[in-house]
Amino acid sequence: MGTQLLVVASSPEAAMGILKTQDRFLSSRFIPHAFQSYLSPFSLIWSADCNDNWKSLKALCRTHMFTTKALESQSSLREKKLAEMLDFLRSKKDEVVNVEEVVFTTMFNTYSNIIFGKDFLDLKDVKGSASGLKEKLFKTLQAGMTPNVSDFFPMLERLDLQGLKKENMKLVKEIFSSWEGIINERRLMVAVKEEERCFLDQLLENGFSNDQINALAIELFTASTDTTTSTIEWAMTELIKNKKVMVKLQEEIRNEIHSYPIVESELSKLSYLNACIKETLRLHPPAPFLLPHRASQTCEVMNYTIPRGAQVLVNIWAIGRDPKYWEDPLLFKPERFLSSKVDFKGQDFEFVPFGAGRRMCPGLVSGTNSVQSVLAYLILRFDWTLPNDDDPLKIDMNEKFGVTLQKEKPLQLCFKPLK
Repeated sequence: MGTQLLVVASSPEAAMGILKTQDRFLSSRFIPHAFQSYLSPFSLIWSADCNDNWKSLKALCRTHMFTTKALESQSSLREKKLAEMLDFLRSKKDEVVNVEEVVFTTMFNTYSNIIFGKDFLDLKDVKGSASGLKEKLFKTLQAGMTPNVSDFFPMLERLDLQGLKKENMKLVKEIFSSWEGIINERRLMVAVKEEERCFLDQLLENGFSNDQINALAIELFTASTDTTTSTIEWAMTELIKNKKVMVKLQEEIRNEIHSYPIVESELSKLSYLNACIKETLRLHPPAPFLLPHRASQTCEVMNYTIPRGAQVLVNIWAIGRDPKYWEDPLLFKPERFLSSKVDFKGQDFEFVPFGAGRRMCPGLVSGTNSVQSVLAYLILRFDWTLPNDDDPLKIDMNEKFGVTLQKEKPLQLCFKPLK
């Protein structure tokens, strides 16, 4: 593509060669030109190489955000945000609700409290604050994935012929302004009570500048909210469309869950719920090509030479729908996972929605817990119907391609509280 060599893997064997066998040479990151303007040397997702800065940042994020201990400390906050979502949906009884906006707002406020210690969005104004900020975040990702002549012909980078880099800088400055005041205020504080501490305090104690915090925050928000929201929306869409699956899942959740709030450890024991989530991730992986890798050295995969500097993609969308590896690949059949040991933890290369190797998603457990909790609460507390009792089989299943794979037409539902 232009002067840029692009290698695409579309089989489990090729995925294993890239993400495991040659991971040492293929775990560098290809950074789209539109992203290069605001990323700092301290980048978790878009770090060009797995260098010492990246390793220390990954360890810091894992310790304070993604370990079992960290997730346990966040449980009361997650429960609070889920309770707010449930109260909001009860207030919208018999009204049409945009599922994407409600879930995005809930997820964003959960992570904004973890990172910055406060809400940024208002559920009562999802069409205002939520849709505006979500649109900006999605546009920054879209700018990076839009075919860009600067990526195909690096000699033209400085000209920014399509204006994507300039447009992206304007967007990220607007996003940064949402929380820069909090950073400055927190930086001036002499001490913070233990119960009021957030991830920002850890970054400040480790000497992070505002630019470094801004870049990391936008990475964490886009990685956690867009992917989780799209997975939940696709899962709900498939459940509405497949009535037998929904009935079976309702029976499991309503028979097995007796505590309120739901104890998160109970969710991992719900085999059919987790099979439904896996099946959603197979058909609708949140990042259909993962994120672009780059060859730091020339190496071989399946007897093919991948030259140094080549961009490398893993087409997990195609792998998840390949009839060579999946029976009835286009059907939503959670049962296929009930008798299978295939999991998404990076060892089964026919199913790697979170990637594998050094660049595997560090928030796998956190994201999975969020999807489990939201679906379990919504099924436990509500019945869902389409507006005007529309035919579920006529739901628009078209996809909107980007870094994350979203529904082209957002899912609209009516929520009827159970007694």
